[in-house]
Amino acid sequence: MPRCAANGIEVEYETFGSPNDPVLLLVMGFTAQITAWEEGFCRMLADGGRYVIRFDNRDVGLSTHLHQAPPVDLVALLRGDTSSAPYRLHDMAADTVGLLDALGLDAAHFVGASMGGTIAQTLAIEQPQRVLSLTSVMSTTGDPEVGQPSAEAMAAILSPPASDRAGAIERAVRAYRVVGSPGFPFDELGVRDRAGRSFDRAHDPAGAMRQLAAVAASGDRTAALRRVTVPTLVIHGRDDIVAAVSGGIATAQAVPEAELLIIEGMGHDLPRALWPQIIDRISRLVERANVD
Repeated sequence: MPRCAANGIEVEYETFGSPNDPVLLLVMGFTAQITAWEEGFCRMLADGGRYVIRFDNRDVGLSTHLHQAPPVDLVALLRGDTSSAPYRLHDMAADTVGLLDALGLDAAHFVGASMGGTIAQTLAIEQPQRVLSLTSVMSTTGDPEVGQPSAEAMAAILSPPASDRAGAIERAVRAYRVVGSPGFPFDELGVRDRAGRSFDRAHDPAGAMRQLAAVAASGDRTAALRRVTVPTLVIHGRDDIVAAVSGGIATAQAVPEAELLIIEGMGHDLPRALWPQIIDRISRLVERANVD
């Protein structure tokens, strides 16, 4: 995969489809590498006439890891003290702009999942001229009154990191059994494959803590989201226990004229059975935005 300089870091990325088609930039969530946007999903989007770009956020995968940053104080973070956060969502949004600049692209349609949704929201707020449409998937507004994880989800997310490949795979399987979609078959083989490949590419628990701190330190976007004018789609699972469905509802209520799709049986993942429905709704939003 190619790399480029973006916002003072190096970003690993991959493209699918023709650069002559509308650009769709996929932004993944907390600790999730480029491979979390499965290749089949990306190719389905590209086959519908989209130039699809997926990439590693900072501190995961093969993009730059901020190893020299001071350690995050997790205990303080959980108490609401975010002073140890080395960066914010603002900086991660700027990374995506740097990627667009490096590729010579003025703007793109953004699809963000989980933390990726918060990054895409931040970009739509701060640099709306770079955003043609916004799709926020299983994300929230930053308001602590909505979209909060259950105790069970927090235990899965913050379970001790693995020290080896086999442990990383088993940890991922345990976590997705908790936070995945109860209305759809559990793809254990797929989870194992992605977890193994992620471990092989880069294993950095400290980087995960820096990402977690960035989300916690970035505050409530509700008021700012009311100023977003780009065509917006919010997709959320009814059974999401990582970002409760109230977070998706609040996002759609905050953004003027946003569409809201709540999917029964969907948790905090993207089951293969839902790909056609999700891709159809994203494609329809892109088409509407291009007409507008």
